[in-house]
Amino acid sequence: MPKNKTHSGASKRFKVTSTGKVRRLKASRKSGAAFASAPTTGSRRIHRRNQGEVDVKKADVKRVKKMLGI
Repeated sequence: MPKNKTHSGASKRFKVTSTGKVRRLKASRKSGAAFASAPTTGSRRIHRRNQGEVDVKKADVKRVKKMLGI
């Protein structure tokens, strides 16, 4: 039986904690507007709101783990 391959896009976006939870970055964090120093990159309030990681929703965990090969 062949090995399962990890979805390369999913491996860049999600990670699994030691307890088995799936974490993701909040939206709008991967673009070039990561810093709010210039006026075109957005307000500091928006960047503070989007900082950090959050858990993947319960409805999506099964699908994400399948893409990660877990």
